[in-house]
Amino acid sequence: MELFLKAKSIRLRSYHDKYLLADDDQESVCQDRHGSVKRAKWNVEFVEGIDNVIRLKSCYGKYLTATDEQFLLGVTGRRVVQSMPRKLDSKVEWEPIRDGLKVRLKTRYGNYLRANGGLPPFRNSITHDIPHRHTGWIMWEVDVVELLPEPPPPKKLQPPPPAVASDSGSEPSSPTIHLRSPRSARIESSDSIGGSSVKSEGRIISYNVVDDNGKIEEGKEAPSFNFKGHGLEELTEKLEEETGLEDIIVCLRNPLNKKLYPLRLDLPPNNANMHIVVVPSTSKG
Repeated sequence: MELFLKAKSIRLRSYHDKYLLADDDQESVCQDRHGSVKRAKWNVEFVEGIDNVIRLKSCYGKYLTATDEQFLLGVTGRRVVQSMPRKLDSKVEWEPIRDGLKVRLKTRYGNYLRANGGLPPFRNSITHDIPHRHTGWIMWEVDVVELLPEPPPPKKLQPPPPAVASDSGSEPSSPTIHLRSPRSARIESSDSIGGSSVKSEGRIISYNVVDDNGKIEEGKEAPSFNFKGHGLEELTEKLEEETGLEDIIVCLRNPLNKKLYPLRLDLPPNNANMHIVVVPSTSKG
């Protein structure tokens, strides 16, 4: 909770290095890598009388809301939307739970805000759930965009000047009160957010997934992510999380004959970018 106490507005970055965004339909929410847009900014509101609960309001003036509606038939997880209820109830209240440098956002009914990976339409969606796998998907990094203004300092009273005797019998002058204006604290940004001179670490991994018939869908932009690991085992685990698949084979394409071959050795040095082909164990190819 202490991460939010001085925050006027924040961004939430998911396990997939994507930001929680309010969709421009003013109803849905999603996750996206473009954290510099205003739709990634959420204003923080505190609930009167409850110390450990907050509300998050989008740039459209609507609240992040945990609904009872199932997201997809046969898939665990309930929909999370933007809404403006007539009465601000527990569906728009979230309890931040600190976990190291990250937080989990818990609903009043015990579910957690979850950023989903895997294949479309599950990829980039936001639900609330109690995950049994991929527990990292409920972890969020908090970027404070704007701080609350500091409270004004107490008024300082100057001692009254000594009384001066006067033949006319006039009274001493009244004491003078000096007021100091409150200082405001802001975090500057480039649409306030997003600009950084720190060089990113890791390499870009783009990938395609082979279907059950051993084919790759051509002409479609391959999804990608930033990978900061160094070994094949780490990369395999990351690809399983991104695709939602298990027991995959990580392959490269031979540039001469276009055939696939499994990646067995260490990754290329110097964090060179890579294009991977993911082959599920169930594929016939």
